Amino acid sequence: MPTYTFGYLPMPSFDVVSEVDHHEIANAVDQANREVTTRFDFKGTDSSFELNETVIAMKTESDFQLGQMLDVLYAKLAKRGIDLGAVEADEPVIMAKTATRNVTVREGIDADLARKIVKQVKGSKIKVQASIQGEQVRVTGKKRDDLQAVMAMLKEAELGLPLQFKNFRD
Repeated sequence: MPTYTFGYLPMPSFDVVSEVDHHEIANAVDQANREVTTRFDFKGTDSSFELNETVIAMKTESDFQLGQMLDVLYAKLAKRGIDLGAVEADEPVIMAKTATRNVTVREGIDADLARKIVKQVKGSKIKVQASIQGEQVRVTGKKRDDLQAVMAMLKEAELGLPLQFKNFRD
């Protein structure tokens, strides 16, 4: 066992985060664009997907085709391992011969959700502490089993955003 100066022993901890793989999102958008350009029902419609940071813009001619494009996008994202809970589609905007819809990729834990997670952890009566650190929540405790119990509880909770557990330190 390593020796520590000042008698400090770090407590086991982990971070609760919500992240997505941006490279996989770009690949999914490219695949969706390829499929839309080759599909017969989209011939001559000038339909496309455009990725801009965390927003995917869909453009086509009708509301029905927007629905088809959303299905294609969701299928490609799921196939690439992106949790669809991190994706939120806005309402379609339909004007004359153009229809557009933005799909937002949500990432990071906002302040309200972080407070909800901390409240849930404290309400569970498991002997751990939870603190908000930017866009993540750090959970620390004396026992590894307590931390694993918190992980299991958060996996079961319906929080509206996919969570990952990183930096598990024993």
